[in-house]
Amino acid sequence: MLIAHLSDCHVRPSGDDYMGEVDTGAALAAALAEIAARSPVPDVVVLGGDLVDAGTETEYERLAGILASLRQPVFAIPGNHDRRALLLATFAAQGWPLELDGFVQYAVEDWPLRMLFLDTLAPGRVEGELCEARLDWLERKLAEAPDRPTLVFMHHPPFAVGVDYMDAWNLRRGAERLAAILAANPQVERLLCGHLHRSVQLRWAGTLAVVAPSTAHQINLDLRPDPPMAYRLEPPGYLLHALLPGGGLVTHLVPVGKFGPARSFRDGAPVA
Repeated sequence: MLIAHLSDCHVRPSGDDYMGEVDTGAALAAALAEIAARSPVPDVVVLGGDLVDAGTETEYERLAGILASLRQPVFAIPGNHDRRALLLATFAAQGWPLELDGFVQYAVEDWPLRMLFLDTLAPGRVEGELCEARLDWLERKLAEAPDRPTLVFMHHPPFAVGVDYMDAWNLRRGAERLAAILAANPQVERLLCGHLHRSVQLRWAGTLAVVAPSTAHQINLDLRPDPPMAYRLEPPGYLLHALLPGGGLVTHLVPVGKFGPARSFRDGAPVA
């Protein structure tokens, strides 16, 4: 099983580039073209929040147009830039099995890896939250299948990464109980987040936590106290989660851009 995991696409209306220099929609389209060209092609595409930038109908319409060529099932969760109603309307044809009233929260059961999607949106705020109802649902779903390898997707990381202003905007409510739930469920192979516009990995609550980069611009990596808020035009990217034939799960960081073809170590010739 191969899962392409993209996050923080921040799609804006056509012609309205981020800071006048990043066409976020074109960046997402380039990432999807890279995914479509892979062999084998990923089975599933996951969008990990902040799909659009201002939460407008125009942005969601452009997002739908960019995603129209995908043949794989698409699963998504909201980030702080999203609006639940418009997100659900955009993906209505996907038929996600929503299980919690008022939230974009659901389980996907019919793949070798079980996938649980959490909604951390706190409307009107940058930081995220998990209320008791959302955490009760997670605890209940994990208890239903204690022996199945499981991925848990959410937008806001529940841990600090050393970039002060981003750490102030992570999961501000529910992190302690979330940690206890995950620690009690060793079948959780990955906790998969977004929001940071950087690739990050760490051990957290007994599992491996991995943050997907943005398909557009990245947050500047500045570990000084109280750094200036800044972005960088580093290569965009996504994560590729691969369940190998022997049962091992590996996560690859895939940069998106024109870096030339793969070349043979023997003679430097391009490799198909």
